[in-house]
Amino acid sequence: MLDPKIRVTCTAVRVPVFIGHGESVNLEFEKEITAEQARDILREAPGCQVIDKHEDGGYITPVECAGEDATYISRIREDATVENGLALWIVSDNLRKGAALNTVQIAELLVERNLLKARATA
Repeated sequence: MLDPKIRVTCTAVRVPVFIGHGESVNLEFEKEITAEQARDILREAPGCQVIDKHEDGGYITPVECAGEDATYISRIREDATVENGLALWIVSDNLRKGAALNTVQIAELLVERNLLKARATA
């Protein structure tokens, strides 16, 4: 999914919902990045929605993303445990973005970038 040189530590949070998954993600960057810079970048990322209000309920839960195609990113904050680190809360509908829709989007990207080759017939 990512460049293998990118080191990421994630925690998958399993909660009793029929649809959706959540991840607590900690990232460390080569250069300094603020939470506000990350919010601005992620707001422009295709398929991502930033819901990051610093108040009770200012983030999306797995149950709230059910039926949605977007990946929701919340609780973007600096991670004081590592240099140039950020911590995020990310949720999406695992039946859409984590399965069928994601597969279709990856296939479309492979075709768009001419990374597929026709199979030789026997």
